[in-house]
This record gives sequence, C-alpha cells and structure tokens, in this order.
Amino acid sequence: MALSEKVEDKLKEAEGVLRDSLYWASKNERTSTISAISHILMEIDSLLKLDEYQDKLEKILNKQDPNNPFGGFFK
Repeated sequence: MALSEKVEDKLKEAEGVLRDSLYWASKNERTSTISAISHILMEIDSLLKLDEYQDKLEKILNKQDPNNPFGGFFK
C-alpha cells in the first residue's frame, strides 16, 4: 500500500525544514547535531524511495506478464 498523498507531502515538507536547519546548524552547531539532522534526512529519503520501489514492484507483480521473472509467486 502506497503512502497517502498527504503523508508524502508532509514528509517532503519536513525534508525542506530539516535541510534549512542543516544549513544553519552547519554554521554554529556541533558536528553531532549536524550528523543527527543528516541522519533524519537520510531516513526520510529512504522511506520515500522504499515506498516508490514497492509501488513499482507491485505494478510488475500485478501485470501477470509472461516475461515477469517472478511469475505469480508473490500474489
């Protein structure tokens, strides 16, 4: 099941806010703070990418294409 549009939008909004925070943190904060913000950004990005890949896999598996290397195994 894909992320809802609202959840995806909010995650992207959070990414923007965190990127801005990272910019300002890079000027004044300790490296541990910068690292923590970067880690959160990576986690959000990974979540969005994983959801995208799962959607693509579901489309492939639902096609019932004879060239599908997975066949109907995952249905």
